[in-house]
Amino acid sequence: MKRPKRDPVRENRIHNEAIADANGPEEQVMGWHCYLDDKIRFPFQAKCIATKIVSPLKKGETAEVQRMAPKMPAPPICSC
Repeated sequence: MKRPKRDPVRENRIHNEAIADANGPEEQVMGWHCYLDDKIRFPFQAKCIATKIVSPLKKGETAEVQRMAPKMPAPPICSC
């Protein structure tokens, strides 16, 4: 599948929708997670575009994406 041309106006609109009410980087991350969880339909085929040490995939290989990674729990509060 051919990648569509980059559209800065569209990308800015998506960015603003994803982090509309975010205060700080943690809320921005959660905003993106929720936005993508609402928009992406699973499962889908993905193609590896770069080899990474942490991934078993090699450049050019495909994989079926089953779901989003789980949300990270908040770190514990130390009451030392």
